[in-house]
Amino acid sequence: MAKKAIVYLADGFEETEALAPVDLMRRCGVEVTLISINQTKTVTSSHGIIITADQTLAESLPIYDLLMLPGGMPGTSNLNANEIVRSEILRANDNKKIVAAICAAPMILGQLGLLKGCDATCFPGFEQYLEGAKVTGKAVAVSGNKITGIGAGAALTFGVELVSALLGREVADNVASQIQMNK
Repeated sequence: MAKKAIVYLADGFEETEALAPVDLMRRCGVEVTLISINQTKTVTSSHGIIITADQTLAESLPIYDLLMLPGGMPGTSNLNANEIVRSEILRANDNKKIVAAICAAPMILGQLGLLKGCDATCFPGFEQYLEGAKVTGKAVAVSGNKITGIGAGAALTFGVELVSALLGREVADNVASQIQMNK
């Protein structure tokens, strides 16, 4: 059975942080559903790129193995202000799903208390929101079912770690090689 992931998109999201990991997961056969938190499927990135999500938050949530939050401002603030998104993050964590966030978005996990005792990373300046985490400053930090990334420059490394968590290190290394990431 194919692994499944959901990615929440809010106006102001950072497109590289959202789409690079989605691309890598889809290359490996992961069924990724992009979910707009807007009332429409249309979401505008932090750099004015318009994306059409697969569905809206109002539609029924698909079954998934991984929940991902891209960063960007004000995208992260928009995600953080949405109670449905926050509730689903908590539910995903309680059900031992993989919970991933990059750039500013790990602040949401930190404010929900999900990073206590975990290694975590985020965009510089957001460390104060990673309540109880051991902030590594690395490109990507994996701690239990949580994966955090530092920013857009680490989006491919972050995506490879998502693939690894879902499908194993061999598949992740293979996709990294296919895109010439290790050259």
